[in-house]
Amino acid sequence: MTTSTSTPKRRLPSWATAFGPQIIIALALGLGLGLLAKYTGHTEETPTGLGATLTVIGSSYVSLLKSAVIPLVFFAVVASIANLSKVTNAARLAWQTILWFGITSLVSVVIGIVLGLVLRPGDGTGQAAPPEYEGRTGDWWAFLIGIIPSNFLGLGATSKISEAGAVTTALNFNVLQVLVIAITVGVAALKVGDAARPFLEFSTATLAVIQKILWWIIRLAPLGTIGLIGNAVATYGWDTIGALGKFSVAIYIGLALVLFAFYPVLVRAHGLSVKQYFSGVWPAVQLAFVSRSSVGTLPLTQRVTERNLGVPSGYASFAVPLGATTKMDGCAAIYPAISAIFVAQFFGIDLGLTDYLLIALVSVLGSAATAGTTGAVVMLTLTLSTVGLPLAGVGLILAVDPILDMGRTAVNVAGQALVPTIVAKREGILDEELYNAPRHGDPFNDEFASDSKAESAQDISPEKVPVG
Repeated sequence: MTTSTSTPKRRLPSWATAFGPQIIIALALGLGLGLLAKYTGHTEETPTGLGATLTVIGSSYVSLLKSAVIPLVFFAVVASIANLSKVTNAARLAWQTILWFGITSLVSVVIGIVLGLVLRPGDGTGQAAPPEYEGRTGDWWAFLIGIIPSNFLGLGATSKISEAGAVTTALNFNVLQVLVIAITVGVAALKVGDAARPFLEFSTATLAVIQKILWWIIRLAPLGTIGLIGNAVATYGWDTIGALGKFSVAIYIGLALVLFAFYPVLVRAHGLSVKQYFSGVWPAVQLAFVSRSSVGTLPLTQRVTERNLGVPSGYASFAVPLGATTKMDGCAAIYPAISAIFVAQFFGIDLGLTDYLLIALVSVLGSAATAGTTGAVVMLTLTLSTVGLPLAGVGLILAVDPILDMGRTAVNVAGQALVPTIVAKREGILDEELYNAPRHGDPFNDEFASDSKAESAQDISPEKVPVG
């Protein structure tokens, strides 16, 4: 009788399989490949094989992200509104929640605009606006008319005629119109009552499926990063690298001001401990930074909001999921404000007071279109198109998006836990004894947990959290 011993499989070190190092490696590879393409003759008019490949990889990844935006926005908003039926005094709490979402978003976007004007991250590039840029400016009336749905899907079409006479048609979605439709459908489902229960259950199940698909797309981010940063470097060269560095620093300064200055002021203004707030919300902030998904962090955000910050479970189950798709001070306030100003400065385009007011309005009203990881893409496109800036800026900025997304998502999640805490305090339903209690490490395994979810949610690593 012979025995054989199997040689244990050699595993890659953890740093090689972790998401953060993969993104850093992808950035380095994209930078190198982009420079190689640039100095081997790649231009937009005469692309090389390498340059064209980088372009296709980057644009394909952005297309994958955009393809999930519409169903994610629709079903996430419907599912969140459905939770209103489980909340006592729902109308007042919902109004207070939405009001504070708007207040914090407005302050955050003002911080972003001020930073963009003071730091001027896009100055000095010498780049001209792309040929397709029509020189449009922001239009209040067009923006307000555009919110009204033109059809049930918020669907539009644009056609172009080439010099050879060929006609190409592209379909596009107005995300704000989809948002209006989703809110209307969600409220109608609540009014219908029991007859709409199968629809609401279907919406919740569909949202879970979409989140899983999005997580698969997120795992392709390193590959998309190579294409996006490589294409940006191959097209614009060293000026782009320096400008994107200044832009990234400006974004992180803005995020730090919101998280470590603005939020503590709100906490103290409501008579709560800043230390207890940060110690309570920090597990969710850490996971958000790594996973880069507000929706993916949702289970932990809701848990710390209830168990650490003392927000009643019934209200938290409405406010936190709604916040995961509509409360985005990082993605929908700081980011689009500085990004729009950066794009204008990068291409040498002057903005007026109306443009800045439009940026603020779009950021506050359009934040509900941010839906998880795709939020930055949506808000960036929405802001640039509303103000009339070149959409070529989307591909340029997305080259460094993975680096920015970590900080943005951390701020998003911190705000998603903050607003329910403030509203609960104002309405007299916050458990302040629980808020001020000593922390017990893992919020899924503390002495205050009294339901079965504490035992079923032990593992919350980014790979096992549904992401959207």
